[in-house]
Amino acid sequence: MSDDKAPILIVDDDREHLFMLKTVLGDWGHPTAVAKSGQEALAMGREKTFGLILMDVRMREVDGLSALEEFKRDGRNQSTPVIIMTAYSKVEDAVRALKAGAYDYLTKPLDLDLVRIAIGRALEHRALKEEKESNLWGPAEDEGLVGNSPPFRKVLDMIDLVAGAEATVLITGESGVGKEVVAKAIQKKSSRADQPFITINCAALAENLLEAELFGHEKGAFTGAERHREGQLKAADGGTVFLDEIGETSPALQAKLLRAIQEGEIQPLGSDHCETVDVRFLAATNRDLAAEVTAGRFREDLYWRLNVISIHLPPLRERVEDLPALANYFTRRYALKNHKTVKGITPGALNLISRHKWPGNIRELQNAIERAVIIMRGEYLTEKDLPNLGQETLGLSPAAEPVSARPDMPLNLDDMEKITVEKALEHTAGNKTQAARILGVTRKTLAAKLKKYGLD
Repeated sequence: MSDDKAPILIVDDDREHLFMLKTVLGDWGHPTAVAKSGQEALAMGREKTFGLILMDVRMREVDGLSALEEFKRDGRNQSTPVIIMTAYSKVEDAVRALKAGAYDYLTKPLDLDLVRIAIGRALEHRALKEEKESNLWGPAEDEGLVGNSPPFRKVLDMIDLVAGAEATVLITGESGVGKEVVAKAIQKKSSRADQPFITINCAALAENLLEAELFGHEKGAFTGAERHREGQLKAADGGTVFLDEIGETSPALQAKLLRAIQEGEIQPLGSDHCETVDVRFLAATNRDLAAEVTAGRFREDLYWRLNVISIHLPPLRERVEDLPALANYFTRRYALKNHKTVKGITPGALNLISRHKWPGNIRELQNAIERAVIIMRGEYLTEKDLPNLGQETLGLSPAAEPVSARPDMPLNLDDMEKITVEKALEHTAGNKTQAARILGVTRKTLAAKLKKYGLD
């Protein structure tokens, strides 16, 4: 991680312009260094790491674009953001610079207000990137496994326990809870971490195409099979295969999968010969496979072969206390991705996030935060950036008729407040601290409400 006081390197062969920028940036509180050519800048970059490089395009000896490419190729300043300065008539230089890896560009004559904004964004972007690359979030957050609630701690503990084994693992949970993230975490901690990891979505392909994808095929095995093709199980030899939505497979394909898992043997379509593979299998489903076995839709022997070890991922509604950490994680992630400066999330927005039911689980939260980061105008993510979250909170469906409009239930404000408090307690299984957080009040205020409505 770079020094917070790393200087900004200003590169320009126009000495008057160079020292004007040095003076202005110094007045803004930035330590600076100067180079009078691209060649001098490269020499300085080999000796020192800079916080930002502000560089002109048109220079003698080594021009700005060549220097930019050299900086991005290797060395101490490979990840240092570079802002290119170009004349109005040379906008094509700016386009080339962005393609070569420049963070931003400024047109001459410079607008100092825009210079200040561009520098602020670039330095913030660097700080966010370095934070992500550091261990400040911890190894679990690096993998997208964010949270410290009791149900989720059990998941993290199970990942640690099973990662070093070779047994198959069945990962269960509702759609969108992050089953593939868990599979990747298991593989990353396993002895096969440096071997292939291949994901197969069993629900995405028709049966014959899925079979060919898994086991491969010979030329002429079916219409359109114009050449021999190696299957994904063969490609994963030595590594790990994650079978997502395994409950969607047909009984015939289940039989072939059982043989592959149990014996390590695969038979490509159209071939008379079996091949041997060394693959660890992980599988996931949002179905109740035990019920599918009882109904005759899933092979019992394959179920027991897959379910040597089971990890159940709880839905978000069962880990409400993890929502603030998840929201902050995705905010930082998408701010970095979209080159946005985001300092945090307001309490009101966190309250809205905590009260939402999240039927789509992690996937829905992820999409909501990414959309909010893209459309936000300020430095903090607010309720206004989450316009769709106010429609379904604490079990109130957006399609439901408003309670106050129902003539059979004439309610005053106290009645409404009592119902909301009851819903919060029901949602948190009686946990008053979590309920207070969802309602956006202190625990003392909640205690007063409970006493007022006889709920204590």
